[in-house]
Amino acid sequence: MNGIRVVEVAAWTYVPVAGAILTEWGADVLKIEHPETGDPQRGLVSSGLIPAGGVNHMFELPNRGKRSVALDLKTEEGRDLLMKIVATADVFLTNFRPGARKKLRIDVEDVRAHNNKIIYVRGSAAGQRGEESERGGYDMTSFWSRSGAADNVSPDELGYAVTMPGPAFGDTLGGLTLAGAISSALFHRERTGEALTVDGSLLALGAWAMGATIAGAHAFGLDRYPKTVPATAANPLVNSYRTADGRSIAIVMLESDRYFPELMRVLESPELIDDPRFASHALRGQNHVALVEVLAAGFAKKTLEEWRFALKDIDGSWSVVQTPREVVTDPQVEANDYIADVTDANGTDFKLVSAPVQFNEKPGDVKRAPEHGEHTDQVLEEIGLSMDEIVELKVSGAVL
Repeated sequence: MNGIRVVEVAAWTYVPVAGAILTEWGADVLKIEHPETGDPQRGLVSSGLIPAGGVNHMFELPNRGKRSVALDLKTEEGRDLLMKIVATADVFLTNFRPGARKKLRIDVEDVRAHNNKIIYVRGSAAGQRGEESERGGYDMTSFWSRSGAADNVSPDELGYAVTMPGPAFGDTLGGLTLAGAISSALFHRERTGEALTVDGSLLALGAWAMGATIAGAHAFGLDRYPKTVPATAANPLVNSYRTADGRSIAIVMLESDRYFPELMRVLESPELIDDPRFASHALRGQNHVALVEVLAAGFAKKTLEEWRFALKDIDGSWSVVQTPREVVTDPQVEANDYIADVTDANGTDFKLVSAPVQFNEKPGDVKRAPEHGEHTDQVLEEIGLSMDEIVELKVSGAVL
């Protein structure tokens, strides 16, 4: 992406993640922020959601590597400056709603009037059409809850719908999707000369992620998709089991005829290989509750570390159910440079997960997020303004 410039008029996480990924791939991403407030996510420290004195990781994650340009788009001067920047760009990226885009005069036709070759990218909660196109939303609502994901992973006996696995779970996936779409649109423009308008939404992403489940529910006329808990897993060799020290191990051995004998030997129960209840995949399915009990008892005999050693050479797929912090020191994560060491603007060291693809076996170039308005002067000089002109704009409040 070297030589590609992206103008980002967006806040929070979902759409900004797309810009962050593009910076890792070499693009110059200009984050346009209001001179006084900036991206609201900068305020998470003062709100108490981020430890005082710590790294604002929720801002760093979607804003790594960008340059911050603080413009007041409600002023004529600020909007004019934005359009001068737009004239130098390849991509315009936004998550502003249709009404706000129209009010600020930054909609597709407004931007294309200054650059007819720019790729215009919109990310939203639930799409650009329909009666809810003006409604906002977050990944917890539009991606997780509305898509059926929350319902499908929540055991009925729990009595409530479970939340997402962690903050920005859908946002980060959505940003990756948009980054891929932008790459495709740039390729299309190079081949045809046509600048596309690209749309993505958290609802579309959620439906895509639940695609197999949605298709199955419709095909079989199921109002609720069948759910299982570990004790009643239909295929006991696709399940999770507790260890002697209270940790969990997940196994996925779909071809149970192939993996069952080896697993029984590792669990030190070779006599069960020829047990008539478990002699074939079909029989193991019929007697799945009993087999789950057998496997649970077997895994409960050893600690997690003992199982790491016992399972390390088997053919079947398995994994420790790790905590998020354990991922940082996972040997495979370290060997493949999946997590980068970064230092923020205050000199505090921290870690960020890199974009999940590599080119020529190298991780992306992960850099810190910018301070508010850090690059305003630099970018305005790049588009031809003198320092005297920039100072006048600062005095007027149009820029920071």
